[in-house]
Amino acid sequence: MKGKFIAFEGCEGAGKSTQMRLLSDWLTARGIPHILTREPGGGAISEAIRKIILDGKNSAMTDECEALLYAAARAQHLADTVLPALERGVSVLCDRYVCSSFAYQGYGRGLPLSFLREINARALERCMPDVTLFLDITPESAFERKHGADPDDRMEQAGAAFHARVYEGYRALLAAHPDGMAAIDCTGTKFETSARIVAFLTKRGIFA
Repeated sequence: MKGKFIAFEGCEGAGKSTQMRLLSDWLTARGIPHILTREPGGGAISEAIRKIILDGKNSAMTDECEALLYAAARAQHLADTVLPALERGVSVLCDRYVCSSFAYQGYGRGLPLSFLREINARALERCMPDVTLFLDITPESAFERKHGADPDDRMEQAGAAFHARVYEGYRALLAAHPDGMAAIDCTGTKFETSARIVAFLTKRGIFA
């Protein structure tokens, strides 16, 4: 029996890492084996690619290079971490997955979605999440929550207009994929958001 694959998506500062930890606590209390991982990253090679992508000094990076690096890190991440875990019956909670490429490099950067589908074909064909949870909070509110953008993070420093396009991209993806994606209301406390996530996952039958 394969494990469940849950991807967490959202704008910078949406609280993905916090919600993953809270869901991990809930799964641990019920004896459900799982791992937490992230993109880009989740393995030695993918983490090395992450450093290149996010390094604020790499301001000359083209949008196409950025998208290809994300896709390369994802392919390695699948091979190193995600697929082996799922095949062992271990569930995977992942901080970002392929929807990030469509939202950030597609709607945010303006690259053709057809190009992004092509370079992410292995992920799209072999390993899609059981559900993608979009933590629904606007970029303005998210950056306010995290007290501004990280000056060393190239993506966070992309500007308000860019992050607004990313948010609208996520909303468009939600509308296009109502069965595979779900918006989670992030108003209220982190514990209230966590309760909404657990309620959704149990109602969907992903976890008992």
